[in-house]
Amino acid sequence: MSKEDEDEIEKSSAPLMEHLIELRRRLMWSIGGFFVAFLVCFFFAKQLFNLLVIPFQWATDWAGLDPTKVDLIYTAPQEFFFTQIKLGMFGGLVLAFPIIATQIYKFIAPGLYRNERAAFRPYLIATPVLFLIGASLVYFFFTPMVMWFFLSMQQVGPDNEVQISLLPRVSEYLGLIMTLIFSFGLVFQLPVATSLMTRAGLLTADGLASKRKYAIVAAFVAAAILTPPDPVSQIGLALPTILLYEVSIWLARRVERKRAVEEAEREAEPSGDESSAAAE
Repeated sequence: MSKEDEDEIEKSSAPLMEHLIELRRRLMWSIGGFFVAFLVCFFFAKQLFNLLVIPFQWATDWAGLDPTKVDLIYTAPQEFFFTQIKLGMFGGLVLAFPIIATQIYKFIAPGLYRNERAAFRPYLIATPVLFLIGASLVYFFFTPMVMWFFLSMQQVGPDNEVQISLLPRVSEYLGLIMTLIFSFGLVFQLPVATSLMTRAGLLTADGLASKRKYAIVAAFVAAAILTPPDPVSQIGLALPTILLYEVSIWLARRVERKRAVEEAEREAEPSGDESSAAAE
């Protein structure tokens, strides 16, 4: 640890009460940002819900049906109202995430060394970007595929057969798409989590590689728990999880190589005693 880093940490040290006051300030900013984002999303809840119904319309078109005749129902008077509240909270959390992440970083940054802060910042950018990639995959591909799978179970044959049609409830459809978005968004954080744990020395690339077969089984188990009980969404979540696990191993090896180079450079630098002896 350099003298400059020690001085920086010493300046950032504060009594417990000051830390609690700072924590309260950060929490107030986070809650305030979420509340404002919630109000905005709740005000446009119907428009947002119509936007989330578009993948259902794509699936209806794929099934050979009229995409303009997509119907959703609610069976309780208060159901659609609470659905809009849930949608407002969902959208508010997504919109307020940059504010929340920034407040978390500002709270922990004074306790980090300068190089640790520089290493931490890219993860603040990578986290929402990876979440959006996972959410986009759900919106543009997996939700239409899942709804097409469910629509294919309809029975709309000859008149002598019982007509069985899919009429989803608004709350159930929103719950389905929110579950898929959160599941894929969390899975896409795997490279970020493993890279941070490798930097902290909690994981190694060889350790991750040796547990590959267990990770594959865990990916399918997690997909079975987090997604609806249909093979399309379960396989659709398990395969990207396995691919991201391989990416995590590659990133862990990069982190270890970079750490080895930094340690070699640190050992090659002359210590303070050697420098003073050389000067004499």
